[in-house]
Amino acid sequence: MIKVIIVGLGVQGKKRLKYAKSDCVATIDPIVKSADFKSIYDVPVNLYNTVILCVPDNKKIKIIQYCINNKKNVLVEKPLLFNNIKEINSVKKHAIKNKVLIYTAYNHRFEPNIVKMKKLLESKKLGKIHSCKIFYGNGTAKLVKKSKWRDQGQGVITDIGSHLLDITNFWFKNKFKNYKLIVSNKFENKSPDHAIIIANSKKSFLNLEMSLCSWKNSFRCDVYAQKGSAHIDSFCKWGTSYFSYKKRVYPSGKPKEYNSKIRISDPTWLLEYKHFKKIFLNEQKTDFNKDAIFYKILNNFKKKDKYL
Repeated sequence: MIKVIIVGLGVQGKKRLKYAKSDCVATIDPIVKSADFKSIYDVPVNLYNTVILCVPDNKKIKIIQYCINNKKNVLVEKPLLFNNIKEINSVKKHAIKNKVLIYTAYNHRFEPNIVKMKKLLESKKLGKIHSCKIFYGNGTAKLVKKSKWRDQGQGVITDIGSHLLDITNFWFKNKFKNYKLIVSNKFENKSPDHAIIIANSKKSFLNLEMSLCSWKNSFRCDVYAQKGSAHIDSFCKWGTSYFSYKKRVYPSGKPKEYNSKIRISDPTWLLEYKHFKKIFLNEQKTDFNKDAIFYKILNNFKKKDKYL
């Protein structure tokens, strides 16, 4: 039986509470008055077996280590930022030894049209991939600026950028290499609020653009390939999400189009929580391979860009 405590009742914590409410035995937040405890260290360890962690990035590792010591499973909100590879391996080894699961949450993997794109790619109907371009933007620059812990470090690159790295890793696994940060702007914030990342494989190109200065929430994806193309416009959380598959006509001509749309309430939070419960019950081992890949990419940007 899963017995959950939720640490952090900010925007993400409240969303997690909504879908884990029947399993939740306590909430923790140092400021929110309705929380049951102010600190995880005040919670009796026999009260729970699982932690949903929604705290600032610089507090995550310490709390995770405390959870591992007490043999508690953890769902931690992305991104999970380590200091170095040695730390990644140490935490992973400790988690496996104590038989606990540490799961980094990336809810966009469960977006219906993100899943639909993955299935289309796996079907090989598109053939060899030529390029993938994604733009993900929102208008939260001012909100981020007001937050001391959010407007620092790599800014939008670790916030939205980590989602884009995860989505493309979900679709293409480790196909793309040679990641480069070619644009990093601080239009309104102390930390980057707009950036562009590129990468490539032998004959494929990846372009990821992210922004906190897009005044209308936007997600657009274009995948062009040998036998056609596929496109996503928007997420369910903003209204209608559109998907389009265009089948190439030879030698040239208007492609055959297969269009669909979906309009439902954001299903990703519940779907991800169900997924976490499933792998928790199946006693899946902690795996930081994805986090290690992201660490190497993001750390390389930090080394090469003096502004980060």
